[in-house]
Amino acid sequence: MADIAGSQLAAVAEGVAEQPPELSKRARKKLQKKEMRAARNAARKAADKERHRANVEQRKRERAEELAAAPSEEARQEILAARREARRQRVGHNTEQRAARAERLRRAVEGAGQKVVLDLEFAQLMRPNEIHSLTKQIMYCYAVNRRSANPAHLWLTGCNGEMATHLQKNCGYDRWSFIEKEAKSYLEAFEDRKENLVYLTADAETVLDDLDMSKIYIIGGLVDRNKWKGRTQEKAAAQGIQTAKLPIGNYLKLSSSQVLTVNQVFEILLKFVETRDWKTAFFDVIPQRKRGEVKAEAGKVSLDDDDAAEAGKVSLDDDDDAAEEAANGDHSKEDINMGFDEDADDDNDADEEEELEDEEIDVAKRQCVRPAGNEEAEEHSASVAEATPDVQQAEQATIE
Repeated sequence: MADIAGSQLAAVAEGVAEQPPELSKRARKKLQKKEMRAARNAARKAADKERHRANVEQRKRERAEELAAAPSEEARQEILAARREARRQRVGHNTEQRAARAERLRRAVEGAGQKVVLDLEFAQLMRPNEIHSLTKQIMYCYAVNRRSANPAHLWLTGCNGEMATHLQKNCGYDRWSFIEKEAKSYLEAFEDRKENLVYLTADAETVLDDLDMSKIYIIGGLVDRNKWKGRTQEKAAAQGIQTAKLPIGNYLKLSSSQVLTVNQVFEILLKFVETRDWKTAFFDVIPQRKRGEVKAEAGKVSLDDDDAAEAGKVSLDDDDDAAEEAANGDHSKEDINMGFDEDADDDNDADEEEELEDEEIDVAKRQCVRPAGNEEAEEHSASVAEATPDVQQAEQATIE
């Protein structure tokens, strides 16, 4: 009996030991929010997929109705020919746009673009959700740079470990083009141009009046909720490189509770390269809700030390939806998709090509259904059927 009781007690003790520790109230709340956010994202993706499917089906129905309403076979052929021509022109336009964009990015990489580095060596200071937020901001930087009329020569340095793992999970990172991805630090990547490195940090004493094409501007990739205030300034000082801060205080006073994200700082640099006007750059990029008092006199600085620190520091508080939006750089999902629109164009072209093929098959079927004994109709159908492959081959050759 004693042995049985001992075994039972041991089993109970083992069961208790295997149970996970009870979460605190705060931890349970965070877990619940995380699960709700994941559920919302899954529902949004499913809704987007269903909406795309419904749009494709609607286009097919509308096209089929248009063909069915055609008064004759010749009219149907004219409709199909017009659709093919419209698609050919659109594909040609998209091809030209992609070629022009690639040429702008190529020139930027070859020396025409302002060199900007995103320093990704702070992963050990961030939690997984903060690294995830930084990953989104990097994606926005890449997307907006591709759309820019004056793109920068963009570098990612210190891209290794957990940071690299997060990036590789998103948006075909391995296929990103016209961007330098370095596992080593910026000091190693630019060891022969150290004197040209300028770290952008709100704690710097020097105010950035203009951008110098010979300089390499560094943006610190640190999402820290102000836990590591002054870290980028300390790092740059220890490495013996220059520092500077954006002249935000010359033009406006940010709301005390809002700060700039990595992609917002990057977009401000791009906008200044385009306009050579800091005020325009700030007002075009910084959301209205982040702006406080607007400076009446350009050149007069009214930010106090705390506001100045927040004005150039990258931070976020993702405990609510508004903070999550700020973590994403105040961009919508459509904004980032615009930077990856080549695949979207290809998908749309494929959908339309499939619709055209279905329509041509339907027309061919109608051509083959003729009254018995109508030899002339049969000969006409045969001649059309024989001519169709040649027409399709010629069309494909033209598109290619």
